[in-house]
Amino acid sequence: MKFGENLRNLRKSKKMSQEKLAEKIGVSRQSVSKWETGEAYPEMNNILILCKIFGCTINDLVNESIIDIDSLDEEVKMNVVKFKKEKQKKMKGISKAIYIFARIGKIFSIIGIIGIIILMLAIPQIIHNVKVNNNQVTVFGGMVEFRDTATALKASEVFNNNSVFANIMFAETVAIALIVTLILLMMILMKLEKLFLNIHNGDTPFTLENVDYIKKIAIFMILMIIIPSVAGYISQLALGVDLDVEFEIIDLIYILIIYGISYIFEYGYEIQLDSKGKMYGDENE
Repeated sequence: MKFGENLRNLRKSKKMSQEKLAEKIGVSRQSVSKWETGEAYPEMNNILILCKIFGCTINDLVNESIIDIDSLDEEVKMNVVKFKKEKQKKMKGISKAIYIFARIGKIFSIIGIIGIIILMLAIPQIIHNVKVNNNQVTVFGGMVEFRDTATALKASEVFNNNSVFANIMFAETVAIALIVTLILLMMILMKLEKLFLNIHNGDTPFTLENVDYIKKIAIFMILMIIIPSVAGYISQLALGVDLDVEFEIIDLIYILIIYGISYIFEYGYEIQLDSKGKMYGDENE
């Protein structure tokens, strides 16, 4: 129970000192202090007096939080709403920042997709003019030097041990995998944008629409992990070269966590059905 915390909040909502409250009840200031700190608990007759002073119910005093706001008198109700406004403002501010970030990320994803499509059209011409020697790559007469020796050796192995056609197909496969990955990323950012826009503008984050967005984000993330890996394994088989394609188990854990959050939201929605279905208060009320 949070009796002490609720009592302190109600007292402050009335702008009443511990001494003044103690005087109204007929107890010492130390008694009120002990009630608020949880060192002691008032007798039932004093609880009834407190309910009368603050215009609240016994449940409002002893529950984890003040749940029946409509049972409070108007003065206390206004102050309880103000107590919540700071948390509401913080939540809405974070939500706004995330959906703006998601919107910007979505735009960059679209630009990336267009750029790779253009690159795909140029890949055959580029491959015909690429030469790899040790840790150096020559493209159209220009030289690029690899800093990573392992990467240089891998590139040399791929380009020198396969036909131009095989290298073109490999490059196109990689480009297609990148496009699909960026499309999935764009879909994730779109759902993320809508999710946090709903949280920012809505009365509550616990809606079936938001649950659906979170589940779809998890599904798109699964595809983002699977598709590049599959493309890598296909390329390995086709080229006969070990491309060090690996599946990170930690990625699966992240996805399970996100999918689990969707069930938390769904559970919150079901609990909410028994209440007024509202989490945020009107900032103007």
